[in-house]
Amino acid sequence: MDPKDLKFTKDHEWVSKIVDGVVRVGISEHAQEELGDIVFVDFTEPTVELDQGEAALTIESVKAASDVYAPCKGVLCKINEALTDESGLVNESPYGDGWLFELKPEDEAFYAELMDYDAYQDFLSE
Repeated sequence: MDPKDLKFTKDHEWVSKIVDGVVRVGISEHAQEELGDIVFVDFTEPTVELDQGEAALTIESVKAASDVYAPCKGVLCKINEALTDESGLVNESPYGDGWLFELKPEDEAFYAELMDYDAYQDFLSE
C-alpha cells in the first residue's frame, strides 16, 4: 500500500478505508523504526468496542512496549492473526502485511480530521 494514500494520527498510526465503512489500522514507517525489532504483538479480542484513544493492542520490541490506539470510537472487528507467528511483518511491511487491526467506526467523520501523508511528514519534522 502506498503511504501517500493513507491518513495518519498524531500517535503515528495509519488509517485506510477498506470496505463497508471498515478501516484498517497500522503503525507508520517512522513508528516501527523508533520501536526497533518487533518481537510480540498483544491483541485485544475482536468484537470489543473501543473509545477513541483507547489502547487496541500493545507492541513489544527489543527497545520498549508501546500501545497502539483506536483512531476513533468503534468496534474492533478483525486482527491481523499473521502477526501472532510473524510479528516482524510490522518492521518488514508496516503499510502492507504488517497491518494491525480493522475497526468499524461509530462515525466516519473522524476520517476528515486525520493528516494526509504530506501533513504527517510536516508533523514529523516539527
